[in-house]
Order: sequence, then structure tokens, then C-alpha cells
Amino acid sequence: MIFFSDFRPVMFNPVQLNLPAYPFKIKQETEITYIFDEIRKKFLVLTPEEWVRQHFVQFIIREKGYPRSLIRLEGGLKLNSLQKRTDVVVFNSKGEKVLLIECKAPSIPINQKVFDQIARYNIIHRIPLLAVSNGLQHYYCKIDFELKNYQFLESLPEYR
Repeated sequence: MIFFSDFRPVMFNPVQLNLPAYPFKIKQETEITYIFDEIRKKFLVLTPEEWVRQHFVQFIIREKGYPRSLIRLEGGLKLNSLQKRTDVVVFNSKGEKVLLIECKAPSIPINQKVFDQIARYNIIHRIPLLAVSNGLQHYYCKIDFELKNYQFLESLPEYR
């Protein structure tokens, strides 16, 4: 049994995701379970969304070749005077943003509301590649800002 904290301890049984299994550092303190975030180099409360985010980050590093040093998690941005947080932004070696990832808990369906959220964030970021995942379903989209169109992709491109 694993717990996470969301104002009060709640049971959380990590579900099997539609991503490879990875060896995570997990620790238990009282009724709260933590997972080690390799990018931020600290333990974080293990929530369903964090479970997906940590898996997806490992997926892009280990399976798609994205360099760990070019990944930023939970970066802030200002949208219509509101402070928001992007889940994952990946940069290239020139410091340009190349991939924006929005992660949801497995219980959250990937629907138009989720796509609208990442689209709003991308108004600010203007990143050419988007990914949305709840750990069970994954969607990838390539944006062409010049032609003002987009194309859904079958899989996430490898880092180049």
C-alpha cells in the first residue's frame, strides 16, 4: 500500500502504466510515500500525476534519447495575469524549447479540456512539439507556426 499527501494521507496504489517500468527510488515517511526526481535531485510526494510524470521523463530519456540536462520540470509561466506551471519542457543544445509535455493522473481522461490547456500554455512557449499523457494514453502533436497548422504523430520523435 502506498500513500500520498493531498492535505491528508490518502491511499495510492500505483497503476501499471502504458510506459516501460523503471527502477525508481521510493521512500516511505509515516503515511506519505516519496519518489526521487532525478531532474530536480530531490524526493517529491508520490501522487498519481507525479507517478506519470516520472515515468514519462524516464521514457524520453531512456527510450527517446532526450538529454537529462536539457529537461526542466514544473516551470512557471504567466498566462493572462495568472501564474501557471508547465509539467515538462525540453530544450535543445542551443537552449531553444523543443518539447512541451503535459502529464495527468491515470484517472484523468485525455479530452479536449486537456488539449486546450497545453494549447494555452503553448501560446506563451511556442514550442513545435507537444505531448499529452495520463500514463495510459499518449498523444503527440507537431506544430507548424508559419503555416498555422498541426499534425498528430503516431509516436514521439527521438531527440536529434
